[in-house]
Amino acid sequence: MKNKKINQTYFAIGKRKRAIASIKLISNGSGNITINNKKPTEFFPYASLIQDFMQPLVVNECAKKFDAEIKVKGGGFSGQCGAIRLSFARALLKVSLDFKKQLRLNHLLTRDSRIKERKKYGLKKARKAPQYSKR
Repeated sequence: MKNKKINQTYFAIGKRKRAIASIKLISNGSGNITINNKKPTEFFPYASLIQDFMQPLVVNECAKKFDAEIKVKGGGFSGQCGAIRLSFARALLKVSLDFKKQLRLNHLLTRDSRIKERKKYGLKKARKAPQYSKR
């Protein structure tokens, strides 16, 4: 009887600005990644964004070991890329705690909490006040 490889799935969520990404990481894969049922090159307009969200896999040398199905919504390209990167890092932690040291050294487990500040009453924007007139 042949030994079949059992594919395990790991789920994680990442957030950045207004974007939320949920990932399904499948072990024993071949490196196939889909973002909202599209290839990364079709989804993101810049190659630098693709390199950015692949960083957790590249740092731990496991880019070709996992398949990933990613659902992302909200925000823009940059926020979605940051959300995907955080979800990749969190999913890798669920795979093995051995990845934690490298992820922590490269600051990939820290959630970037900067979001757009809300507009306040009496101001033009979040902090911009109307011009003061002395006379």
